[in-house]
Amino acid sequence: MPMTSPDRIVLTDTQRGDLDRLVRAGRTEQRLALRAGIVLAAADGQPNVRIAASLGVCEDTARKWRHRWCAAPGVSSLGDAKRCGRPAVFTAVQVAQVKALACTPPKDSGLPLSKWSCPELAVHAVSGGICENISPSTTPAWN
Repeated sequence: MPMTSPDRIVLTDTQRGDLDRLVRAGRTEQRLALRAGIVLAAADGQPNVRIAASLGVCEDTARKWRHRWCAAPGVSSLGDAKRCGRPAVFTAVQVAQVKALACTPPKDSGLPLSKWSCPELAVHAVSGGICENISPSTTPAWN
């Protein structure tokens, strides 16, 4: 079957070794191993149709990862792209501070409690200046 993709992949020995290790390693994420396999097959001159059939993916998937490799050769190009979504409401520092507060006994903060309740933790996080506003229903995820 003739090669029809405009994205031709030529691997260095180092790149081929890195991709082979990803495919063969038992602890590699399966999606990363699959993507590495697509690139290796493309580098061997296989067309997208054959790659898709042999690896059990659709042709668009083979085309996508072949193109991503060509656009930025390297194992890092096989990772997931950034996705949009709701921006974080709290910074990592704020989350860490609330977690640290939850791990200290309330009596250390001058409160007559034996353990933190979610509403008390939220009130103390706001009054302590950790954050401007926090719902008591948010704090259980951090406890």
